[in-house]
This record gives sequence, structure tokens and C-alpha cells, in this order.
Amino acid sequence: MYQSLLQDSRFFDLLLRLDEELAAAARRAGCSCGGVLHCADYQRKPRGGPSGLGVEHAVRFSFCCALEGCRQRTTPVSLRFLGRKVFFGVVVLLVAALRDGPTPKRLARVRQIFPVNVRTVKRWCRFWRVAFVESRAWRTVEGRLSTPIRAQEMPGALLEAFSGVADMAQRVVAVLRLVAPIGAESVGVF
Repeated sequence: MYQSLLQDSRFFDLLLRLDEELAAAARRAGCSCGGVLHCADYQRKPRGGPSGLGVEHAVRFSFCCALEGCRQRTTPVSLRFLGRKVFFGVVVLLVAALRDGPTPKRLARVRQIFPVNVRTVKRWCRFWRVAFVESRAWRTVEGRLSTPIRAQEMPGALLEAFSGVADMAQRVVAVLRLVAPIGAESVGVF
């Protein structure tokens, strides 16, 4: 079910458009000092997307204040990237959810879809179940969910919390919007 999203370039195009909107809003807001923000994007080498994605998918939007003496960097939240991690955020979310449980059969299925090391997938699961649930970003949004989520059920339970959203792509986008602030804070290593 979610595997098809991970191989759909249109879904990644949607995430790019949403990131462009977030970046435009951050740029309009300007620097906290009142200065104008100039483009200071940087290239990433993200892994896990479908083949044939354009070079625009490897750009992390960022800005730098134009005022001499400030030059503060502003990097808006992203639905594509979870902080400085190598894999696209949606891959980290969905592969960990697909893996949900240490059965060899599930791990084999995940490895067929993505050439991700088993230790990496286990590290992602540990991130969701330990580092993420202890993060400020999670504590901020946890109370907004109607159903409490147990740490050991992450990230699958997080996706399930949005089961009222019928469209699978929109459900994943809703979860990515919820967890996007984790890119702005240090919450552990994947």
C-alpha cells in the first residue's frame, strides 16, 4: 500500500511543491533582525526516491540574512528532508512503518523494495520509538492527537492516527507536516 508512494515520482513532486510553499513563506517572513533573506540553498544527495527524479529534488531550501553583521541562516521546515539525514524523510517514515516488527519476512520485503541495510532500518525504528518520542517536536504535537500513541508502536501508529484521511498520499503528507519540525532540532541519530 505505502510502497507504491515510495516509487511514485508524482508524490515526490507534491512534496517538492509543498516545500517550495514553506520556503516562500519563510522568505516572506524575513529575518528576525528585520533583514531581507537571500537564497542560500544547498545541494543534497538524497537516497530512496524513485528513479528519474530531477535535480530540483536534491535542493534543500535555505536563506541567509542580507544584513552585514547578521547573516543569520534560516532553513525552513521540510516535508522532504528530516534534518540532515541522507534518505528522504518519507522513506524513513514508511520503511520503518513497513518494517514494524522484527520478523525476517517483513525485513526481506522491505529489502526487496529498498536496498537499505537492515541495521539502518532498525536504527530508524529506534529513532521513532526512542529519540523522536523524547523530542520537543513530539511533545509539542502529541497532545493534538485524539488517540494516545505508545512509543513502541511508532511510526505505524502515527500513520494510523490519520486513518480518517482516506487518500493515502494526503495521510502521509499530514504525518510529514506533523513531524517536519524535527528537522529544526537535534533529536538523535538515524
